[in-house]
Amino acid sequence: MDGLPRTQPKTSGFLAHTPTLPYARTQKMADSIELFDTTLRDGTQGEHVTLSARDKGRIARRLDAFGMDVIEGGWPGSNPKDQAFFDDARDEEWPHAAICAFGSTRHASHAPPDDPNLQALIEAETDVVSIFGKSWTLHVEQALGVSRETNLALIRSSVAFLREHGKRVIYDAEHFFDGYADNPEYALRTLRAAAEAGADTLVLCDTNGGSLPHDIREGTATVHDTFDTTLGIHAHDDGGCAVANSLAAVRAGARHVQGTINGLGERCGNADLCAVIPDLQLKMGFECVDADQLDALVDLSRFTNEVANLDPDDGAAYVGRSAFTHKGGVHVSAVMKEPSTYEHVEPDAVGNRRRALVSDLSGKSNIRYKAEELGIDLGSDDAAQAVDRIKELEHLGYEFQGAEASFELLLRTLQDEVPDFFALDRMRVWSGQEDDGEQTVEASLALAVQDERTLAVAEGNGPVDALSNAMRKGLRPFYPSLDDVRLSDYKVRVLTPQDGTAATVRVLIEHSDGTSAWNTVGVSENILDASWQALADGLRYSLFHFSTTVHSSPAPSWPSPPGMFARRRASAGEYRTQFEGQPSFPPPPLPDVSPPHRVPSSGRMWPRVRRRTPSPIAIHRRRVRRSYDRKCARHPPWKEPNCAAPW
Repeated sequence: MDGLPRTQPKTSGFLAHTPTLPYARTQKMADSIELFDTTLRDGTQGEHVTLSARDKGRIARRLDAFGMDVIEGGWPGSNPKDQAFFDDARDEEWPHAAICAFGSTRHASHAPPDDPNLQALIEAETDVVSIFGKSWTLHVEQALGVSRETNLALIRSSVAFLREHGKRVIYDAEHFFDGYADNPEYALRTLRAAAEAGADTLVLCDTNGGSLPHDIREGTATVHDTFDTTLGIHAHDDGGCAVANSLAAVRAGARHVQGTINGLGERCGNADLCAVIPDLQLKMGFECVDADQLDALVDLSRFTNEVANLDPDDGAAYVGRSAFTHKGGVHVSAVMKEPSTYEHVEPDAVGNRRRALVSDLSGKSNIRYKAEELGIDLGSDDAAQAVDRIKELEHLGYEFQGAEASFELLLRTLQDEVPDFFALDRMRVWSGQEDDGEQTVEASLALAVQDERTLAVAEGNGPVDALSNAMRKGLRPFYPSLDDVRLSDYKVRVLTPQDGTAATVRVLIEHSDGTSAWNTVGVSENILDASWQALADGLRYSLFHFSTTVHSSPAPSWPSPPGMFARRRASAGEYRTQFEGQPSFPPPPLPDVSPPHRVPSSGRMWPRVRRRTPSPIAIHRRRVRRSYDRKCARHPPWKEPNCAAPW
């Protein structure tokens, strides 16, 4: 029926929940599709898409591993980059795919053996070649400037010459559907010329991308009834129908489908194979790739974007980050009970994953779903409290969809799981300009850390950079794990531009430790305050998950170690060193002990050793040293050799 294999719905798994699906996939495919990828040739004609020969090789190897049947590498002889790719490909093993060289029919003034384009195709030494010829009389007479009969001769002789050299010839009938609409008889004559000369596959091209699915189906069905040769489809997306047109052609009998990964291509792009393949395999019952390879589709999509240095499309069908993302509370509640209520296939089928967003549209189901992902046991009352708090914060301008670390800290704080790692006592940011015009930015912080007050001063390339540097400088002595943490991304959005310079801003910050990254958010009318919120949450998140110094959960009782209360200052790091590697490390808060020292019973993790009261001379020396540190921060000693310490 309509060129589709007849199948029975699956009786188990996800598709068992959708028995009315007309073309559900079965255990054994009744028909197969040849996949022709032109990302390396047609895809590179898209705006902002540039691939080196090495980039093409990397993508080609990934396409081969995925199970692509034919990989079109480029136009040999047209540029050194494509020639370099074919030179490299010639020496490689391709376990599955056939590498294809692309070109055109011969020039009217050249015989086939003398035509540079055809000679380049031969010299590429690929088993498969793809050449295009004109199907539309407008192009024949206006673009080529030859007669209709001459165009037929160009097609026939070019295909025959390549066949004589043992090549499999895939003939691309350029502008076929426009030509068929204008002059059906002549468009079919061009196909007959290619078929009689030995073309293995006739590809019907919607080059302008303006045809609609019913046009594609009608034209393909006519060709299918006329020729015994394998038919293919090459669709562009100028009318937004490239994927639909490809499926319509398959319904009408095409068994060769061309497209690009992520729909890359000239103007509006080509048919997106990341949508075409799962549509054909999961919905229409065709075999495109091995069943155990389909779940690598998302990785293939993201890898291609990464190599091409392109931002991924979160809304892309099947492979986009938002493809299986649910935001409305009603939707999340239903998906938690039965995924097929709001998902057309299981995310795992293509290598994607289900996500639930947290926003002012969220209900308790969203919160509990996210909590389960994070391993948080959130009760009904806590979930309701979290919903109220999130809606209140989002009303103020917070957004947790892009700041999941802040969201996790919010939930864990409601559960009393996050220790009081540090608190801000005072913040001051100073910006000035030296006599030579050099900008200087300095941040000073007073922080309460582990029942101690610490001061930190640092410079930076801007106020936020100086603030970040001062935070890490003040906290590193207490938390060595922060050595590897860096601010890796910073974004600001003005939420109330109508308020001018008094506008509320939202700051999104990404921190990274080299192996993982996390995002936090801050909102305020003061951009430095908003930045502090996001910076502080980023470091708290790191300390909660990766700190080797402070822990929030108590451990079994420990005996008092010898020398614990020696008359000297003992840092938290020194205390930690004494017990690292011991069972049940770290130790809990210690009980009260005899004078002269006493451990507080406030529940703090590390014991505090009482300091002796400093003498007036020591206080004066400390003040002088701090003053000198601040002076040298602004005027480094290596710039002023005569800058000597006052002590």
